Amino acid sequence: MIKKISIQQLKPGMFIHDINCVWMEHPFLVGALKIKNDKTIEKIAGLGVREVYIDTLKGLDVIDAPTETEVNAEIEHKMLAMVQQVKPITTTSTLSEELKRSREVYGEANKIISNIMHDVRIGKQIEVERIDPVVEKMANSILRNKDALLSLCRIKNKDDYTFLHSVSVGALLISFAHALDFKRDVIKQLGVGGMLHDIGKTKVPNEILNKPGALTEEEFVIMKSHVVHGCSILRKSPGIAQVSFDVASQHHERFDGSGYPLGLKNSEMSVYGQMAAIVDVYDAITADRCYHKGMEPTVAIRKMFEWSKFHFNPKLLRTFIRIVGIYPVGTLVMLESGKIGVVIEQSETDMTRPLVRIIFDAKKNYFIAPKDIDLAKPLGQGGGDRIVNYESSAKWDIDPNKFM
Repeated sequence: MIKKISIQQLKPGMFIHDINCVWMEHPFLVGALKIKNDKTIEKIAGLGVREVYIDTLKGLDVIDAPTETEVNAEIEHKMLAMVQQVKPITTTSTLSEELKRSREVYGEANKIISNIMHDVRIGKQIEVERIDPVVEKMANSILRNKDALLSLCRIKNKDDYTFLHSVSVGALLISFAHALDFKRDVIKQLGVGGMLHDIGKTKVPNEILNKPGALTEEEFVIMKSHVVHGCSILRKSPGIAQVSFDVASQHHERFDGSGYPLGLKNSEMSVYGQMAAIVDVYDAITADRCYHKGMEPTVAIRKMFEWSKFHFNPKLLRTFIRIVGIYPVGTLVMLESGKIGVVIEQSETDMTRPLVRIIFDAKKNYFIAPKDIDLAKPLGQGGGDRIVNYESSAKWDIDPNKFM
């Protein structure tokens, strides 16, 4: 049985099923392991881990610890109650209309950040004026319909991950800032910061940056140095706003002080750094890497809500979840009727009942003519069904993007 315990309850003889923290922050530890001594526990605690999941069939038990099922039920209940309080975000363009424009913007942004990182590697200075126009276009696209550009950002080529991740973080921060009603100039500065937040990785050796496996402790120290390198590069770059600098310098800090490089805590982090920490983790853990399978967005959102007790600003995370949704646009979902569909729009009244485009009959195992169902409406008015689970696109060999 899988149970959740505090790090103080962990002792030798227990078997960790899940370390329960962002995988990029412990690359030298496997996700599951038998605890043999107190030194291993100290090592895990040193990562900022506060709670872990144990497998009682493979190691010692904690009798009164809650089961994983009980924990998940409580998380979902609390998360739904919290995010429903956040005001919905209006759109002025349909998803299909905006996708045509956002594809062009997305391609342009990827090309620009790729070129900038190449220039920095060979010693050239960042020219912020090259980024500003595309950030303006990204902001306009998100203002019209945030889900178009954000759905494209979920598609990542493993070989170009650093570039694609940078664009995704920029787009997510723009959407985040828009939801918080920030001024236009701050929104753009956050977008620039997102695009450049990993610029320090240009100083990390390629054999470490692109290593197709877990990093050693020594390699992980070098990888973490990208934040310091990034700060140095941005300080020498004219035109970098403090907002953009905060994004790059604080995206690996954590609300409880367990992050790096400075171990900033709570208000020691700027609100922009707190936003960047949320966005960076979400995009990273939902992406496939050559050595790690990304989480489904729905799972990632729930895990981040769980971690928000320690690692993220809970109020900011609430707004972020409202932006991407419990079932983000582009998510494949199974309905109670046995139909499989793609989420194409969030509901303004109930985040568990989005607009879904039905495309497949799981009971009969064949594709059907696409049909849009608004799950927020009652039976007879286009609704009458409900989501029972998210689905893996790989499992069903369905590319959701083809139906959006």
